[in-house]
Amino acid sequence: MATSNNIHPVIVLGTVNQLRSAPDIVSVQVAGASLSTSDHTLKSVGVVLDQRLTFHDHVNVVKSCNYHTRAIRHIRHLLTQSAAQTLVRSLINSRLDYCNSLLLGAPSMSLNRLQRAQDIAARVVMDAHRRTDAKPLLRQLHWLPVRQRILFKMAVLTRKAHTTGSIYNRPI
Repeated sequence: MATSNNIHPVIVLGTVNQLRSAPDIVSVQVAGASLSTSDHTLKSVGVVLDQRLTFHDHVNVVKSCNYHTRAIRHIRHLLTQSAAQTLVRSLINSRLDYCNSLLLGAPSMSLNRLQRAQDIAARVVMDAHRRTDAKPLLRQLHWLPVRQRILFKMAVLTRKAHTTGSIYNRPI
């Protein structure tokens, strides 16, 4: 959500029942500043948050993925499999993986949209028909499905935090 005039929106998060039973909060005072609440979504560091954390709007990254997949499909006959895979990794998989650890526990509907985008990308890389089952293609490309990518990232972050005390690459 765009902000102007130094107004910083705040979003109240919760389940449907929690949001229904919560009093209507118009603004919040933090360090002497009045922050107005938003009923819609809030975008922070490229992640779109909604009140129920369904990530439905964040998953609109699929539109961008589909655009790039169509573009690659048009030139696929000119590319080697390796070049097509490099393009897909940089243009599509990077978008699917961005902040995907936040999607742990997201509704299946949101994750299914991401999975479909990955499946289509795998078919393009492997130059397969649109109705070809994508699971064997993902295996052949050594790509984890979306849900497993999320779990893998969480495992990596957990291991880093446990062994180094930080999730960052640099020592504390």
